Amino acid sequence: MYTLLRRILFSLPPETAHRVALNGLDLAAGSGLLKPFVQPPGDLPVRVMGLDFPNPVGLAAGLDKNADHLQGLGALGFGFIEVGTVTPQPQPGNPAPRMFRLPEHGAIINRMGFNNEGLDHLVGKVVNRRYTGVLGINVGKNKVTPAEEAESDYRKGIAAVYDYADYITVNVSSPNTPGLRDLQFGDSLKRLLASIKQEQAAQHQRSGRYVPLAVKIAPDMDDGEIVFVANALKEAGIDGVVATNTTIARDRVKGHPHADEAGGLSGQPVREASLRVIQGLYRELGEEIPIIGVGGISDGESAAEKIRAGAKLVQVYTGFIYRGPALVGEAVEAIRALEKERAR
Repeated sequence: MYTLLRRILFSLPPETAHRVALNGLDLAAGSGLLKPFVQPPGDLPVRVMGLDFPNPVGLAAGLDKNADHLQGLGALGFGFIEVGTVTPQPQPGNPAPRMFRLPEHGAIINRMGFNNEGLDHLVGKVVNRRYTGVLGINVGKNKVTPAEEAESDYRKGIAAVYDYADYITVNVSSPNTPGLRDLQFGDSLKRLLASIKQEQAAQHQRSGRYVPLAVKIAPDMDDGEIVFVANALKEAGIDGVVATNTTIARDRVKGHPHADEAGGLSGQPVREASLRVIQGLYRELGEEIPIIGVGGISDGESAAEKIRAGAKLVQVYTGFIYRGPALVGEAVEAIRALEKERAR
């Protein structure tokens, strides 16, 4: 069924197909038409960051930037959904065209640029949501905000969504906002982590509720940078790390007509780079800070290998676009098989 649907959607420009698919999903879920075609995976509960997840396979941020489609996406069996990236003020993102399919590689290049409707819109959506599963909210900074004022944007995001998120992800790794990735390193990272932990503490004291903070990092790091980031996360007391975002490398898609397009490359070509970062982080973090593995998950084995490398949860995005809802169940079953093997 999804193979036929994908053929139709892929005949449309990527952003048009994105809107059509999500609006159609909402309609199908709301009318009950989705149930005969989607078999949710069985439970595989896991506790991470103090939260109980019905299964370890989630949807990565970026697919539902504004939390407009939680009802439809929530019917597909995800163990959790992460929405955003949301910025304090609405912004249109980069000029189109800004998304490119590379089907031969099971990949996408995007330079969306944090296009979103802003915090007020997203908060209005999550306040009234019917989705009752675990909800992560991914926050970022506005493009016009100078790098030296980035902490203010992140604190605004955390403060605005704190009462409605089960966990919050701080995105410092998109390649599509100038200067953003510089926040991952050196004193810039340490200052940012200290600032967002201060905001978390203030919100915890105000609300009496502790909402975990995760940080999303890039796959384009050498071993020394991975060690630095891991130590900074430990020193700051960050609750989780999402590894990884899209890559700026193009070696895996060299020669493709879209290979020279600016933006982040996601999908199968980032699988090995993401895995390398997860392995490096786990060597440094062990069980101290849980890792959410994302990047290049296109089948059950690529999901299980991230758990094997040290991740406690995984997220899908590009593989979900190419494979559809069946990927969720396949990934859950592969992780279930891995857990059974470990228990022997």
